[in-house]
Amino acid sequence: MAWVYLLFAGLLEIVWATAMKLSAGFSRPGASVVTLVASTGSFVLLGLAMRTLPLGTAYTVWTGIGAIGAFIVGIFYLGESATATRVVAAILILTGIVLMKSTSAG
Repeated sequence: MAWVYLLFAGLLEIVWATAMKLSAGFSRPGASVVTLVASTGSFVLLGLAMRTLPLGTAYTVWTGIGAIGAFIVGIFYLGESATATRVVAAILILTGIVLMKSTSAG
């Protein structure tokens, strides 16, 4: 169950990061509320996952899901650039997540 919590925590991280961008420095109330609610949910689920999973594994996977997800949202939804260097960096992050998951007990 810890991995399910962690997956949803990571997905909520993507939501809050995107909403924070759309809040324009917390000047847009709707996006600001989404940011606060999604970040709270993300932290709660991360905490539940950490009951079982090692800190390093849980935190790395959580931030990795958020980073890769935000990268993808940035490109496909916000029109950010997908340079070769950025894509390689995302692949390296994804590789790190897979390695961390594959070497973790729990």
